[in-house]
This record gives sequence, C-alpha cells and structure tokens, in this order.
Amino acid sequence: MATIRVFGGPTTLIEFGGLRLLTDPTFDGPGDYPTGGGYALTKTAPSATTPADLGPVDAVLLSHDEHPDNLDASGRALLPTVPLVLTTTSGAERLGGTARGLAPWDSVELTRPDGGTVTVTAAPALHGPEGCEPVIGQVIGFVLTAPDLPTVYVSGDNASLPLVKEIADRFGPVDTAVLFAGAARTRRFDGALLTLDSAQAAEAAVLLGARRVVPAHFDSWGHFTEGREALEAAFAAAGLRDRLELS
Repeated sequence: MATIRVFGGPTTLIEFGGLRLLTDPTFDGPGDYPTGGGYALTKTAPSATTPADLGPVDAVLLSHDEHPDNLDASGRALLPTVPLVLTTTSGAERLGGTARGLAPWDSVELTRPDGGTVTVTAAPALHGPEGCEPVIGQVIGFVLTAPDLPTVYVSGDNASLPLVKEIADRFGPVDTAVLFAGAARTRRFDGALLTLDSAQAAEAAVLLGARRVVPAHFDSWGHFTEGREALEAAFAAAGLRDRLELS
C-alpha cells in the first residue's frame, strides 16, 4: 500500500514501490500571490514541511505550473534538484530542465530501487467549467501502477466527474485516490467549481471503487470554499466515512 503524507494545499509525498513522489510542491508562506489580470490567490496557512525536511525525491508529479497554489517560488527552486518532473506538455516547455511533458494517457516507467518498475500515466483533468482551458491552461492528473502494487490515482486540479469515470473505466477499481477537493472557486469564472466539491469527491470515490481516499488541496488557501468538516459530512452521508483518510 502507498504511504501518503499531506503537507497542506496540493503538496503530498507518496511513497510507492520504494519511490518517493512529490505532488505540486508549494512551500511559500501565507500571503497574496498574483495570478495576472488583477487577480490574486491568498495563502492562509504555512506548509507542514520545508524542502530541506523532505529528504530525497525521485520525481515530482506536477499537475500544472501556471498557478501559485500548485507551484510557488520555493517549489520552482526545488525542481532542478529532482531527477524527473512529470507535468503537462506545455508546462515542460516552460520549465525546461528535468521536466518531461505528458499528454493525457501518455505514460512513463520509473525504475524502482528493487529493480522493478512503476508506470506513471497522465490522467485527463478539467480545472473548471467546460471551455475553461484557454484561460486555465493544461492540467493533468496521474495514475500509478505496478504489477505487484495496488493502483493509486492523483486527481490534480480536476472538476469533472465524467473524466473521473473515464479514468475508472481504464484503471478501476483503484486502491487509493488522492483527490484535490475543496470546492475551489474564484471571481474569474463567476464562482464556478475549479476542483471537486465534497459531495463530488465522495461520488468520485464510488466511480473509482476506491478503498481509500486521501483528500488534498482543500485547505491553506482562501479560494477553497469547503474544508475538512464538509468532506467528513459528505462522505458520511454517502456511507463512505471509513474510506476517508484525513491527517
């Protein structure tokens, strides 16, 4: 089983097959972070760790590089120290260095310390309402598989349950789903959901057949409209409270 530590926002450390995989690194302190066009996102709480305390990281799984709540200055400084950064095709062009771009359903094999391999497959994601891509940009999630290990899905910033269904059809049932939740909303899209809300996260768990759900990206930022209590209530209402793993 994968070991997953959530550090606040979208940043988690996944230990899978002996590999240490870091999602969307964000370590900067609380404050306002401009996103262009007169908009800004407000970070409300510090990360639970620092890059220095992480230890070695084998790869970064970066859902997208264009928003400060998914990749901040400290996270960018960390990337050149990591052997591989898997992200969107456009993000890899912008980042350079060790970044490798994946389109949805592309995959790459990582060598495990024991000599086996882990396959990382890019999963489609929609970071907002239909048609948001020209403004939001490309976003991906990730599916981690290995012949002898249970499957792990990392949603990235995805607000689309139909895409979750596509992922479930290809890879389900998954053992563990790391779901970016929080019902993120901003003025830019008139309050439309930019990530799953709590009820949708519970529905995603059902679609995926997930034995365990580890929520991420539901705290530490002002644009999240639902937090821990909403997640607990939604999963309890769906009869899934025992699947929910909150740190």
